[in-house]
Amino acid sequence: MSELKDLMEYVSKHLVDMPEEVEVNEIVGEQTTVIELKVDKTDLGKVIGKKGRTAQALRTILNAASTKLKKRSVLEIIE
Repeated sequence: MSELKDLMEYVSKHLVDMPEEVEVNEIVGEQTTVIELKVDKTDLGKVIGKKGRTAQALRTILNAASTKLKKRSVLEIIE
């Protein structure tokens, strides 16, 4: 398991009401890694936040971790 996937899973599970529904998939490309985050429909608002602020914060955390690992990654929140 990758550090980025573990990180997103850890943070997401602590944000939502139904942590057992959190699903994180990692798609490794040649240059970019895509982290797909899937949560329960009722928790979608918590992960996105007001005006997308929580989602932006998650992306910032992911970018910081990616930079440290010398990788490029993108977070996609799946409905």
